Amino acid sequence: MESSIAKRDKIGVQDFVLLEDYRSENAFVENLKKRYHENLIYTYIGSVLVSVNPYKTIQGLYGADTMSEYRGVNLYELPPHIYAIADSAYRSMREEALDQCVLISGESGAGKTEASKKMLHYLASCSGHMGDVDRVKERLLQSNPVLEAFGNAKTIRNDNSSRFGKYMDIEFDFKGSPVGGHIKNYLLEKSRVVTQAQGERNFHIFYQLLAGAGNSLLSDLQLQSYPERYRLLCQGDCTMVKTIDDRADFMLVQQALSVLGFHDKECQSLWTIVSSIIHLGNLSYVSGDTEGTSRVSDSDNIPALAKLLQCAGDILERSLTHRTIEARGEKLLTPLSVEQALYARDALAKSTYERMFLWLVHRLNSSLQNESKVRKNVMGLLDIYGFEIFVVNSFEQFCINYCNEKLQQVFIELTLKSEQEEYYQENIEWEPVEYFNNKIICDLVEEKHKGIIAILDEECLRPGEVSDDTFLERLCKGVGKHAHFLSHQTTDYEGRKTLARNEFRLSHYAGDVTYSINGFVDKNNDLLYRDLKEAMSSSCNIILKKIFTAEELQSKKRPPTAATQFKTSLAELMVILMSKQPSYIRCIKPNDDKRPGVLQESIIFHQVKYLGLMENLRVRRAGFCYRRPFAVFLNRYKSLCPKTWPTWRGSEKDGIRVLCVHLGYTSDQYKIGRTKIFIRFPKTLFETEDRFQDRKHELVTQITAIFRMYRQRKVYRKMQWSVTTIAKHWRRVAAQRYAERYRAAAAVVRKFIIGFKNRNKPKCPENVNFLEFVRINFLKTLARQLPRNVLDHSWPTPPPALTEASNMLRLLHQRSMVRAYVRKMTPEKKLQLSLKVTASERFRNCKEAYPPSVAAPFVGTRLSDSEQDAMKRNLAVKFPESGPVKYATNCVKYDRHGYKSRSRIIAITNKGCLVLETGSYKLKEQHLFEHISEVVVSSLTDGIVVIRLPTDDKNSRGDLIIAVEHVIEFIIKLLCEHSNKLDCLKIDASGKVIHNTPGNKSGTILFHKGDNALISPTKTGELQVIASPTGNATDLDISYL
Repeated sequence: MESSIAKRDKIGVQDFVLLEDYRSENAFVENLKKRYHENLIYTYIGSVLVSVNPYKTIQGLYGADTMSEYRGVNLYELPPHIYAIADSAYRSMREEALDQCVLISGESGAGKTEASKKMLHYLASCSGHMGDVDRVKERLLQSNPVLEAFGNAKTIRNDNSSRFGKYMDIEFDFKGSPVGGHIKNYLLEKSRVVTQAQGERNFHIFYQLLAGAGNSLLSDLQLQSYPERYRLLCQGDCTMVKTIDDRADFMLVQQALSVLGFHDKECQSLWTIVSSIIHLGNLSYVSGDTEGTSRVSDSDNIPALAKLLQCAGDILERSLTHRTIEARGEKLLTPLSVEQALYARDALAKSTYERMFLWLVHRLNSSLQNESKVRKNVMGLLDIYGFEIFVVNSFEQFCINYCNEKLQQVFIELTLKSEQEEYYQENIEWEPVEYFNNKIICDLVEEKHKGIIAILDEECLRPGEVSDDTFLERLCKGVGKHAHFLSHQTTDYEGRKTLARNEFRLSHYAGDVTYSINGFVDKNNDLLYRDLKEAMSSSCNIILKKIFTAEELQSKKRPPTAATQFKTSLAELMVILMSKQPSYIRCIKPNDDKRPGVLQESIIFHQVKYLGLMENLRVRRAGFCYRRPFAVFLNRYKSLCPKTWPTWRGSEKDGIRVLCVHLGYTSDQYKIGRTKIFIRFPKTLFETEDRFQDRKHELVTQITAIFRMYRQRKVYRKMQWSVTTIAKHWRRVAAQRYAERYRAAAAVVRKFIIGFKNRNKPKCPENVNFLEFVRINFLKTLARQLPRNVLDHSWPTPPPALTEASNMLRLLHQRSMVRAYVRKMTPEKKLQLSLKVTASERFRNCKEAYPPSVAAPFVGTRLSDSEQDAMKRNLAVKFPESGPVKYATNCVKYDRHGYKSRSRIIAITNKGCLVLETGSYKLKEQHLFEHISEVVVSSLTDGIVVIRLPTDDKNSRGDLIIAVEHVIEFIIKLLCEHSNKLDCLKIDASGKVIHNTPGNKSGTILFHKGDNALISPTKTGELQVIASPTGNATDLDISYL
């Protein structure tokens, strides 16, 4: 193919409109021939694509890269290609929202089926890729292998000839993505099921099943993989085709059925029906016991066939050899002759296959159906059988060629006749182009009450003996004088040489075709005996039950004939095609032998003539490539002119003139008609379209900005409304909550006041809440103000109602603190505390020197370490019997006579106390505990201690008088060494203490309070002790010393 725009004109012209001698058929064919020999199979006639079948694969002609190259490109910017036509139609549908259809026409073997495949592949590739879209595209693509398998066959002219007409509507959403599809079929050539010409085959699916099915499936279907063993598959002596791989194709069909959603039961039912038709063809008949009867020659085939069809064997056998006739209200079972039985067998095979094919198309449509009610655009693809001229042409060729006449009529209407009429109506200068209007042929075939189809239907419905000969006779009477009809009876002598008595000839637009009338009446009647329908309707096969319904058996209305059905469906097709914007692909067959690289000019000339390509070329050369109503053109392109955008206020025609002037159109580039604008050159249109596409980006930006503003404003207003609404409701809720709290608070305050008034009363309903509050409040306060240690005696004052509970809590808390304190104490600390407790019991509130001593802990000695060591060494050497020292302290000893003071150390052992000389540690006195009868101290702050000793002994020196600094500590240490001495303590509060002296004499110690502490003897012989309020023993001693 050509790879760039620069190479377009090297070999011929890529658009026939550019031919210099555009009126010459020779120049036309020569240009086609040049391009064909260079593998350039596509050429334009304006927007019509001419395609020549290459009968080979051309490297690089198709594929993803080529699709990408043609995507979004204007029609004439790249070399002619089917992708260009597909892209142009697709973009027109998507951007202008116009339904499209692509008409692919040509003879059998010209490549129409392949062209439709390429179109479908391109449409699938150029759309989006999403889950549902990909699923629809895959199903659209996979419908082709299924329809080809069941509807295509090998003919003399084409190895993959479509033996039915197919029109596929592909539905697209506004984004251009396929969302569904619908298939319509026309006139399946069901006679091929039972009869094939020499060199032809039955439908592909029969051979694919035998070649591709596994041994287990073939065994279930009671088949063997040899087509030669089955009569319906070998009549043309061509069971194998070099260009077809039946095994691989069967795998593709199975895969396609799976993609299309066929479940296993449906597939099994399909294969069962296909195999039953194969077996049905092998049934043979012989004459019965009586004349005019028949029976199946090999009755063993009936059970196998009944098993496949899933119906009763006796009913099936009876329906194949008998027929029920209703006469005067009575039903009679009439046997069939051998010829009638063979007709019934073939009729059943044809009808079953045709109905199965119709069910298959319906099932495909249900798989492709899109149930959304959103507006959709449609692109139709028409792939229908081409014009056929065989050696023997029968009813099927008559219908096929009639269909091609109708399509040619549509082509003429849309491209030749309507275009020229449009120029006249729009008052556009125009040179008329002569062309052959085939309406006269279409009327000959389809005219009501007078056409060939009407005569054929009338003959089929006429009572009495009806045959193909009587039909030809009536045909000669009805249309024998028509210029395009010839028969043996109506032609001259020379014509009779070329026509048999059972033939007639029609002069089609594509040439003269001679038809054999044999089978016309039977094929048009398309009768299937009621007994066979009843047998099939009783089947358990899920497909046979749907295609042979009970409603059909109950209906007594005669079904329309085959020709009438085909005529009606064609009329519907014409309406569909005329309602859409068409694109044309005219396929040409280069030779009859399917040889690549060979182009036979005689065949090409014939096709160019009957396809009307020369007339189309002349119209395109003289006419305009583009025309649109004023409103459509102005609405599409008004954004390109500031004066017409966004709204044109004047008439549409004036707006078109203003727009064209602004776009710079010259007078030879366009014409303005009465209601439409006509543009002559594609280049002018493409330039305008390019400017419009650029303008769309600007408009999109503006529209996006405005829409965003609108959307945000809408969001803001909604938010504002939401905030206002929420605030309103919140204020209401807050007010309600406040009112509820206010009422609740008032009720609480009211209860509190009433409770306060009744607080001193016993617990009652009036004060229960108040007391509860007081209790809780006190407990919370108590929790915050609990004493932290055992010495902290603070305690919140409880309300009267909680006095008892407060005392109990205080006691419990004190015990808890004491318990915790005790658990943490060491043995030494416990002993210390024990002594302190003893001191508290003896001196608290009895001696004024006690309170200052509480904080100071008791110690084991008041001597320094050196003094302690020296004392212990001296005692260990000189007085080892004295025992270990428990306590020692410095003191001042007063003589019994004269009260002279002497510095001494007093030490307590486990036996008694020792008085030692300070410094030398010489023992001055030793007093055992059992000799101590009493220890006397004053109630003041002084440190004087009088230890009463025995006086009856001659060696007694009288009571010991000492002054110590830590008087409380000394006394507790002295008396606690022996618990029986604790009661010896006397605290004298009289202010005078009498002490004993040797010789049964006594002395007096006077105690007074004063500002300055002093100890001194009086003139009268007493010892006077003056204790200051804050004084201690040390002060007294030091003052005295």
